[in-house]
Amino acid sequence: MSVVQLVQQKNILVTGGAGFIGSHLCDILVKQGNVICLDNFITGHISNIEHLLHLPNFEFVKHDIVEAIDLEALPELKKFKIPFHGIQEIYHLACPTSHYENHAHQLATALTNGIGTKHILDLTVKYRAVLLFTSSEAIYGWPTDKDSIAPYHEEYWGYVNPLSSRGCYDEGKRYAESLIMIYRDEHKLDTRILRIFPTYGPRMSLRDNRMIPRLISEALNNQKMNIYGQPTDRTTLCYITDVIEAITKMMKSELAGPINIGSENTVSLKEIGEKIKTITGATSEISFENESPFTHYRATPDITLARNKLGWFPVVPLDEGLRLTIEDMRGSQVVGIQDIKV
Repeated sequence: MSVVQLVQQKNILVTGGAGFIGSHLCDILVKQGNVICLDNFITGHISNIEHLLHLPNFEFVKHDIVEAIDLEALPELKKFKIPFHGIQEIYHLACPTSHYENHAHQLATALTNGIGTKHILDLTVKYRAVLLFTSSEAIYGWPTDKDSIAPYHEEYWGYVNPLSSRGCYDEGKRYAESLIMIYRDEHKLDTRILRIFPTYGPRMSLRDNRMIPRLISEALNNQKMNIYGQPTDRTTLCYITDVIEAITKMMKSELAGPINIGSENTVSLKEIGEKIKTITGATSEISFENESPFTHYRATPDITLARNKLGWFPVVPLDEGLRLTIEDMRGSQVVGIQDIKV
């Protein structure tokens, strides 16, 4: 690809681009323009994007967005002619999504949602870019009356304890949404907010403590599969390709959001454990444990807005999604890519 061709393409910034969702998004965006992928590898991994590193229209920058960044000063980005061409789209996905236990990433999570989001918004103002922010179902918190708001709809304000063990993430996402709306109003920005419900798929880290990768890792090693909750408790799971489609549809729309993205079909925790055990061929015992302080309320999304406004709904069946996820994680375990240090 020539320099002229690079300049003729739009410039796209993706924060958290080496993470689970971010790397899948980069796979799509490199077909549409020049992609600048920012990540600090707190929970992302180089293996998620190494297949893109040889592309002339893809550049990775290791950076923590808690620190401001001058894209125009980076020599590796000179070919994209940012001072002349600017940045057209920004996808803000950067945020640790697990490991709050033992306060491992609580401060980093809070600062990323606050100061980090401000720095990305300042870039949005500078380049008059379109910003898409991936928020979370966590902003809805714990319901005061489970029956009255199930499933969650976008008009529900939520009930979050900012002082809880999960406050860095739950309250952090709420603050980030608020900051985005303030910038939108004061600077007349074009912004989008998606509230993403539980998502799974290939490239989830074997070291991740979220339910799906943890259970798969335990099953692959024939260890006891610990499920935090009761067998009849139900949750929802949306496959990664469905979520990526929602993100790209949202960016092409003129909707500000917020809009819920997730599966409206629920499945019991017992069914999830049994499906993973069957697909992996594990001999593991499935054990149901008391919920930890880091467990989030398992909510079901109301996706009426996504259906009616975006023309989006999830299509990948759970059995197929789990099979593809397990195949990927089995391969990662065999080659040991999760242990690569960067």
